[in-house]
Amino acid sequence: MSDPFDLDPFDLPPALQPATGTDFAHEYDVRQWAPDSPGHQAGWTRRAAEARDTLPGLRDLRYGPTEAETLDLFLPAPDTRPAPLLVFLHGGFWRKLHKDDFSWIAPPWVAEGVAVAIVNYGLAPSTPLEEIVAQTRRSLVWLHRQAGHYGIDAGRLVVSGHSAGGHLSCMALATHWPAQAADLPARMIAAGVALSPVVDLAPLAAVPMLHDDVDFTAERIAQLSPIRLTPATAAPLIGAVGGAESPEFRRHLALLAHCWSAVWQGTVPMPGHDHLTLCDAFADPHSALFKRSLELIRALPASV
Repeated sequence: MSDPFDLDPFDLPPALQPATGTDFAHEYDVRQWAPDSPGHQAGWTRRAAEARDTLPGLRDLRYGPTEAETLDLFLPAPDTRPAPLLVFLHGGFWRKLHKDDFSWIAPPWVAEGVAVAIVNYGLAPSTPLEEIVAQTRRSLVWLHRQAGHYGIDAGRLVVSGHSAGGHLSCMALATHWPAQAADLPARMIAAGVALSPVVDLAPLAAVPMLHDDVDFTAERIAQLSPIRLTPATAAPLIGAVGGAESPEFRRHLALLAHCWSAVWQGTVPMPGHDHLTLCDAFADPHSALFKRSLELIRALPASV
């Protein structure tokens, strides 16, 4: 395969280019950088089931026409509503995992008076990446339109995502919502949190395991790489990457901070964390990532 950066030329500062001879297959193989990756993800599934047993929630709410288009909604106590809403989009390189693996994200946020939506979407290769992005948009539109019914402040919708979910979050922040439907405000999303986001698809075209399922064509790289787009509004965005993650994942966050500097509100340092424990930290009230994200949400003005 040719150099993935030759598929669609894109000028980046030399410091943000991958090192010459980078082994992209190694860089994006989370198993090489996160100890006991399969066991860790199995733990997510177990913790998610435990969370659903202890935290009341609205399960499998349908936001779109296909079987995969469902979400779970966890609401804080009635006396804290209308509440801000944190939407979480899971990772898995668009190829695996499910909303049911991430219910454990919700409890600490709900305890702080924040409603949480855990979104599911179709997976590659059965679902093309363009359609996964479209499903993400449909979920956010549904949540905006249903906000009042569930005691949510539609003006404080915050999108977050991990890894591929970080990519989807950024694609949402680059969406011109009034073009999707006339009833949607331009700033439908109030803020964003990107966790180890994948923001340039070009190097992933050099990873056979990913390219075989997602098919990173030149057109997809150009149209679905967030750093080749611009934020649609001034909604603030913060991000984090684990200090123990691969250089490529660290480079992606630096790319996002550079290319989206107009809305970038800072990187949360997370030394010692790998690609998976960073996601854990997003639901740990004692972590710097949780505290900074909560600060971002609480700074948003109530609209109702």
